[in-house]
Amino acid sequence: MQEFVLFLLSYLFVFIVYEIFIVRRAIKNEKKKKEDKQPIEIKYLVNKYKFNLKKIGYHKLLHVVALVSSFDIAFIVSLSLLTNSFLLQMLIILVLVIPVILISYHLVYLIYKKRGLI
Repeated sequence: MQEFVLFLLSYLFVFIVYEIFIVRRAIKNEKKKKEDKQPIEIKYLVNKYKFNLKKIGYHKLLHVVALVSSFDIAFIVSLSLLTNSFLLQMLIILVLVIPVILISYHLVYLIYKKRGLI
């Protein structure tokens, strides 16, 4: 139960920080027509999976990215904190970070594809 509470608290903390520092900045840059200032997650989805930002909605996709990235970080941190060894925690984080991110964004792609937005 303690691990679940830790997961929820870390998820909420990361989500709030992500919304404040990444999403708001990206929305402000979009209003100024700075496409080169898009978050890397949006660029990845557009380039890899050919997301159409006009069809999907830039703001909506930003919030989805915030949800997914927050979940990824909270999941990896929660898994790493199950061990007591600092070295093992760092190893778990290093091994899991890239695969978890790639899998989660592939799932986002599959959900949008199923809805017919791609």
